[in-house]
Amino acid sequence: MCGIAGFVTPSAAVVAPDDARRLVQRMCDAIRHRGPDDEGTFVSEGVAMGMRRLSIIDLATGHQPIPSEDRRVWVVFNGELYNFRELRKTLEAEGHRFATSTDTEVIVHAYEQWGTSAIGQLRGMFAIAIWDGTARRLVLARDRVGIKPLYYTKVGDRLYFGSEIKSLLCAPGISRAIDFAALDHYLSFLYTPRDGSIFEAVSKLPPGHVLTWSDGHVDIEPFWTFPSQESFDGDEADAVASLRQVLDDAVRTHMVSDVPVGAFLSGGVDSSLVVGLMAGACDTAVRTFSIGFDEPAFDELEHARRVARHFGTRHEELVVTPKAYDIVDDLIAHFDEPFADASAIPTWYVSQMARDHVSVVLSGDGGDELFGGYDRYAPHPRIAAFDRVVPPMLRPVAGAVARRLPHGLRGKNFLRHVSFDDRGRYVDAIRFFSDDEKSALMSDALMDEIGGRRAELRLARHFDEGARLPWTSQMMRFDAVTYLPEDVLTKVDRMSMAHSIESRVPLLDNEVVDFATALPATLKIRNGRRKHILKEAAAGILPRDLLDRPKQGFAVPLASWFQGRLRDVFSDTLLSHTASSRGYFRRQFVERLVREHLDGTRDHSLRLWQLVVFERWHRQYVDAIG
Repeated sequence: MCGIAGFVTPSAAVVAPDDARRLVQRMCDAIRHRGPDDEGTFVSEGVAMGMRRLSIIDLATGHQPIPSEDRRVWVVFNGELYNFRELRKTLEAEGHRFATSTDTEVIVHAYEQWGTSAIGQLRGMFAIAIWDGTARRLVLARDRVGIKPLYYTKVGDRLYFGSEIKSLLCAPGISRAIDFAALDHYLSFLYTPRDGSIFEAVSKLPPGHVLTWSDGHVDIEPFWTFPSQESFDGDEADAVASLRQVLDDAVRTHMVSDVPVGAFLSGGVDSSLVVGLMAGACDTAVRTFSIGFDEPAFDELEHARRVARHFGTRHEELVVTPKAYDIVDDLIAHFDEPFADASAIPTWYVSQMARDHVSVVLSGDGGDELFGGYDRYAPHPRIAAFDRVVPPMLRPVAGAVARRLPHGLRGKNFLRHVSFDDRGRYVDAIRFFSDDEKSALMSDALMDEIGGRRAELRLARHFDEGARLPWTSQMMRFDAVTYLPEDVLTKVDRMSMAHSIESRVPLLDNEVVDFATALPATLKIRNGRRKHILKEAAAGILPRDLLDRPKQGFAVPLASWFQGRLRDVFSDTLLSHTASSRGYFRRQFVERLVREHLDGTRDHSLRLWQLVVFERWHRQYVDAIG
């Protein structure tokens, strides 16, 4: 596990080697937390690449960058490959000679053998940079589902890349101008777009894509996409047996390490199943780590304890209190852009706790998106009742009525929601500031900057990728290409890497994803039971009563925190002169949100958290520089 960074420039604009080395060193120093154990750089005519290494596999000879035998191809790599031994045997049979035992070297020889098509053969999580000196070509690649991050920016015909935005901001000439369409997206969904960032100049390489740079020209193409059909044709018993085998193999594969391995344990089905499979795969007690809160409605520690006792793990736990707000600026520093999923707070603390004991943890992320775990995948009774009475052609009438009702009036949100088609309803259900709320919140100047670039339309286009699937499967596929990489995986990557700990995600292993996406939705949600097939596969491993207890999620008690010890946050941030003078938001509407929340008339905790995070981000990333 590492952080990578670097840049390329056409041969006609060569940078002095010493200057190039100093710059790439600064870019890597900015992400030292991702790899405190080792560092390395490669500088040649028109290219500089570097890495910070967290030593996990091949501690002795895994130093990067790693070259080919003729030193014409060089690679830096962030992640883990779980099929590198099999690929190595194939490549050795083709005549390639290896100098190390690391998985990184497999990438070099695979590229020599198969070119960019080698990327599609990699089983693992990764962000990769390959320099082909013969073709003077840079290849960047990001794993299939986006477990590892990779950012890039162009300044003229020079391309910069890095595992985190902070590396790119070390380079000269990188503008910090805000992409206001990305801000709009953030206000709707807690995170910035899949292919953009809060900065106009900086983009994300989307999951499953390869970027090729050659002489200043950039091409981006997918090397993998989610399948468009559900091809499994067996019965439920076949599915259960096959899924158990696939999951067991994934967990065993993800446990391969030369350093201690543990697991995040929430007490839910996904993380508990991972821990159970780990316990069955090793002779020693698994190390498990859990976070809770001192408010019963948000606390799952007792469930986690039950699982830990059941499998005899060496268990550690911590209770998070409102004092956790003290780390908000640290969180922002690691995300580099506004990110308002408040579960980043407990993820920070559980990573910090785990780092005292292990260097690698396995998590249960991905189970909800692949196997149908969210409540929103099942029809809501009120909406189903509305649809039985009101035909689709009359839905717009409900929307027209909703637009005439004042903000906050009971029933307004419901009428707005049912006026949409299925896609519109889904996007509406997952957004935070609605259109009318954003109109009241945003200044005229900000609305003009955003123009017609509506975040909801930008996100909804991802439904097209699974349009041939049944509607329930479309919802899961949509989340797998949006919410999963941009929220869930971003959160876990940044918070674990902030503490120099590697988080692995066996439920998102290539083989698990391939099998899960082949299953029809009828096996995933049956008679209202979500994650049916996963729970059946877990039966016999987990206690039966754990399988069907209500889903709790990883929520944070922000509402009570904001009404208690954190009341002063609003005057210090949202209602400060600094915030009000920016001209982004209407102070009157912000005051209304604060007042309604403190009075207890409406719960605006998540919206207020979004605004707090944005203001704190602006102070750290824009004001401090400007």
